[in-house]
Order: sequence, then structure tokens, then C-alpha cells
Amino acid sequence: MPYLRMPPARRVCGDAALWGVLAAATGYGFRDAGASASPVWDLGLPLAVLAVAVPLSRRRPGTAVVLVNGLCALGMADPATPANAQVLSLAALSCLLGARVAAARRPLLVLSGCLALDLVTCAVLRTQAVWWFYALTVLPAALLLPWLAGRHRRGRRELVREGWRLARSLEERQHLVAERARLTERADIAADMHDSLGHVLSLVALRAGALELSPDLTERDRADLADLRGTIADAVEQLRETVAVLHDPAGTEPGAGLPLTDTVEDLLARAVASGVPVRWERRGAMPVLSPLVQRGLYRAVQEALTNAVKHAPDGEIRVRISHETDRTRVNVVNTAPSGDRPVCAAEGPTIGAGGRGLTGLRERVTVLGGSLWTGPYQGGFRVTAVLPHQVAASPDTAASRPEAPPAFRGSRPGAAYSAPGTDTATSESVTRLASVRNAARRRSVAAFVAPAVAAAFFVPAAVYLAWQLTTSVLPPSRFDELTLGRPRAELAALLPDNAYPYPPDHARSVPRPRGTRCEFYRSGRDLLTEVDLYRLCWSGNTLATKDTVPASRRTAP
Repeated sequence: MPYLRMPPARRVCGDAALWGVLAAATGYGFRDAGASASPVWDLGLPLAVLAVAVPLSRRRPGTAVVLVNGLCALGMADPATPANAQVLSLAALSCLLGARVAAARRPLLVLSGCLALDLVTCAVLRTQAVWWFYALTVLPAALLLPWLAGRHRRGRRELVREGWRLARSLEERQHLVAERARLTERADIAADMHDSLGHVLSLVALRAGALELSPDLTERDRADLADLRGTIADAVEQLRETVAVLHDPAGTEPGAGLPLTDTVEDLLARAVASGVPVRWERRGAMPVLSPLVQRGLYRAVQEALTNAVKHAPDGEIRVRISHETDRTRVNVVNTAPSGDRPVCAAEGPTIGAGGRGLTGLRERVTVLGGSLWTGPYQGGFRVTAVLPHQVAASPDTAASRPEAPPAFRGSRPGAAYSAPGTDTATSESVTRLASVRNAARRRSVAAFVAPAVAAAFFVPAAVYLAWQLTTSVLPPSRFDELTLGRPRAELAALLPDNAYPYPPDHARSVPRPRGTRCEFYRSGRDLLTEVDLYRLCWSGNTLATKDTVPASRRTAP
């Protein structure tokens, strides 16, 4: 027995609710039609077609629209009025067509085919002008406008979905970039450790070699010192190989070319010599710092200078280094660039660090047991790094991320800093999001332009037809006041401005008195309902006969 896949309960409930609403509208229309409505053709057939079209609109929305449009076309055969309750069903399924089909070509072909079917039905049945008016205004509006509304809703939904997807993708990419920066910074710290520790080990090996030459040592002591010197040499070599594996390939480290003996004073002196407007001060006595802490302070000042020169090249930079009892605070503030100051293009060794930006600097400072705050400050930007004089290793240090201090919150934005590695992600995300936005804008424009274009073709004809129908109405009370044998001049006040130009064939075929000229007038102002016609026949300018032509062909004499 083949396996039958049942649709989800939510989908079934949605289809049932939609069918219930459309069925209620159909039942109301059937009740409003009165005794002339057929239970089979006006109630049973529409309900059956809707029961098929509503669930079919999920897989074949175009076919569902065609089926319901067929019910509207059958309404053209009604001798009383072309309007029926299926116009609401047609509008609902046309809206679903726009919401469920992304392309526009096939839905437009479906809508054009439906309109063509309606017009052909009017031509085959040789309907009156009000039927043509209905087919040229009501049915196109029920087909086109809901389709545009559904298409616009689909575009907005796609825009929101694509925006969230791009946001998630960008967030994941930023996490990867930040993780890579942290790992790279750790490798740099390992390289710094190699340079400092390797230097110390080399001095120890050298000291052991000097002691090995002492004449006071025994051969056993010299052998032990030789083994110690060899062990130290092996340790240095193993440290160098480990760092070489962890470190980036040659040429990928932006700050690799800077000498390890370079100090913060040397860095600031080169910046001033390059033309960067830097003012700096040192507070407190210079403590004895470990090489790793010295390198961390150097990198903090270097990264802050690099970003300030990059994003606010003509802004003034203030550097303050405060040595406290157990820690050192580095504060670098750049002011917002002024419009009348020339742009200072600082060139030289100062612009050498960076590359990974503040993420790598934060990782370095955090690993050393310090903290880093960055953010807008007084119209500019501030970078504050606090490093202990002694490195505090903690398992949770690398995972901790201090938040910005209260002084940074609510400040005005100053020099903008870009997150490392986000330029490519941002440009790709902006391009893709702009593409989705443009598609949504095109749908929105089409939702307003298409009705305007359709109105330019149909509205003038519909307005002219409505004007003809409403200006050719002869109320029954005035018809009764018309007296045979009176001249037209005396009856002009009772006659409408225009005669009805579209009498049906059965009205034209009614015999008329010889030598008379007959005119037809509508007995009511209802544009979508066939009304009785009044026929006035004139012999010259004198009213010869007046009679009533029934609206229905079946009751015509």
C-alpha cells in the first residue's frame, strides 16, 4: 500500500478557515439573490469549486485563480446582473497567487488569460453595456490589485528574512575573525616569550660555558656543566621550533619588523618626527616591568596611534602613561578632526602595527591580566589599557571581556574604528541586502504604477460608460407624466439629457409605429443590474407612443 503523506495540520486549518470565509460570502450572495437563484448553479457549484481551488492554491495558485474566474465568467450569463459573490473569492486567490509565486511572468499570463476569458464571454453572450463595464473595471481590479498586494507582501517578507540571514552570517564571520585574531595574538605573545626567554636562556648557557673553563672545577663538574649547557641549547631550539609552528608565515605579521628593544618613547618620537600631532606625558616613577608587559604597553600605544592616524589624521592625539603602585595605565585620546586643519599623512615606522585591530590588542592585554576600554569620548575616541606590573595568569582571563566604562556610554561618536576583517563581509552583506531591497522596491513601485497604468486605459472608458448610463435615466414618476401628442419642447423638462445608446437586441426588435423615431431610456440608476427600459417614439417632434420594454429577454413580448 503506497504511503500517503498528510499535509500539516496548520495548513489544513488555514485552508479550511479560508474556505469557510469564502463559503459564507457565497451563501450570503445566494440568499441576497432571492428566489431567482438556483441552489445547484448559484450555491452548490461555487462551494464545490472553492473546495478544490483553496487547497490547490498552494501548489497551483494560477490554476486556482482560473477556476474561480470561471465562476465570475458564468455570472455574465445571469440576465439580472453580472455581479456575484465570487469576486471576493477571486480577489483572495489572486492575492495568494502574488504571495506564493516569486516570478511575475506566469502570473501575468494567468491574469491576462482570465481577463480575456471574461471579455470573450461578454462578446459571445452579446451582453449589455453594464456587463462590459463590470468586465472592464470590477474583474480587472479583483485580479490585478490583490495580486500586487500579495506580491508586495512577499517582497517585504523576503527582505526581512534575507536581512536576518545576512545578520547571522555577518555575526558568525565576525566571531571567526575575532577568534582568529585572538589565536594570532597568542602566537605573537609566544614569539615575544621566545625572544625574551630565549635571550635569558642564551645568557644562562653562556654563563655555564664560562664556568666550564674555570680551573677550580673537577672533571665531573665540567661534564655536568657541559650537559647543562647542552640541555639549555636544546630547550632554546625546541622553543624556537614551537614558536615557528605557532607563528604566522613570514611576511604576514605587520609588526614583525619592529625591533624588540624599541620603547614607547622611541615610538612616540618617530610619530612626532613623521608629523603626527602627539602630546604625551608620563606620571609616576618608572617601575621595573617584565618584557611581556613592556611589549603590551608598546602595542597598546602603537595600535591607538595607528587607528587615530588612520581614522582622524588631522586630530590631536594625547598620550598619558601613569605608573601606579602595582599597575600602569595607558590612556590615548584623539580629538575629532577639524574641517580647517590640513590632513596629516603620517608615514614611517609608526604606521606598522594594527592589522588585527583592537580585538588582538584586547586579547593581548587580557592574557597579561589587564583590561582594555575603547569607545567615543568628547567627540573623539579613547583607548585605555591597564596592565599589571606582574603578569597574572588565570584560566578565565582569556574568556573574560570587560565592558566599556560608564564614561564611554552615551558619548557622541568620534573617530570610527572598523572591526578587523569585516570589510569584505560588510561589502558582501551590503551588496546582497541591497539586491533584496531593490527587488522589494521594484515590487512596491509596481504595486502603485501598475494600477495607475491600468487606470489610464480602463478608468476613462468606465467613467464615460457610467456617465452615459446615469444621464439616460428616466424615473418612473416622470415617465408617467409624459402625455401623448405633446410636442418635445413642452416635455424637455421631464426628459433626461441623453438617450440610452445601448438597448439590447430584444428591445430593438419590438415593433414600432410607422414613420416614428424611437428612443430608449433606463428606468433606474443601478449600473450593475439590468433594469426595464422606457421607449418613447416621436413622430416629428410630437410624442406618438410610449411603452415599457422588460429587462429580461425571456419576458420580452
